[in-house]
Amino acid sequence: MPVKLMVNGKVRQLTTDPATALIFALRNELNLMGAKLGCGSAQCGSCVVLADGEPIYSCTTPIADVAGKQIETTEGLFTKEGPHPIQQAFLEENAAQCGYCLSGIIMRTKALLHDDPAPARQAIKEALDPHLCRCGAHPRIIRAIERAATALREGA
Repeated sequence: MPVKLMVNGKVRQLTTDPATALIFALRNELNLMGAKLGCGSAQCGSCVVLADGEPIYSCTTPIADVAGKQIETTEGLFTKEGPHPIQQAFLEENAAQCGYCLSGIIMRTKALLHDDPAPARQAIKEALDPHLCRCGAHPRIIRAIERAATALREGA
C-alpha cells in the first residue's frame, strides 16, 4: 500500500514498506541528504526533522506514522533567495566543524524559535541537550541560534 508524505511542501507517494524508517525514505527514495543516520536509536539527533513543526527522530519513526503530516528537512529551508535566516546565522558564526549533526540541530532550532522567538541562553542549551556533537562547536552553535533569533525577530 503506498504511503503519501508531504515533504518540504510537496506531496510524495512512496511504495516503500510503511514500517520503513523515515530517514531511509528521505535519503534513499527522495534523495534528501540533509538528515544523517548517526546512532539509529534516537540518541544523537543528527536525523531530526520536523513533523507538523515538532522535532522527531527520523531514524526511529516509521513512514506510516508521519503520513498526512507536514515533514520539513533542512533542504526545505533553503529557497531561491538563499539560505533561511537560521542557516545564514550558522554560516556567519561558522557554527560547524564536521557538520554531521548540524541538520538536526538546525531543525530543532527552527522549532525552538517558532515556540520562543527570543529564547534565553539556558533555553537554547536545553533545546540542544538531545543532540550529540563531539566537535566542540557548542559556543558557536549557541551564538548562531541567538543571531538567528534576532534576525527572525527583525524580519530578515
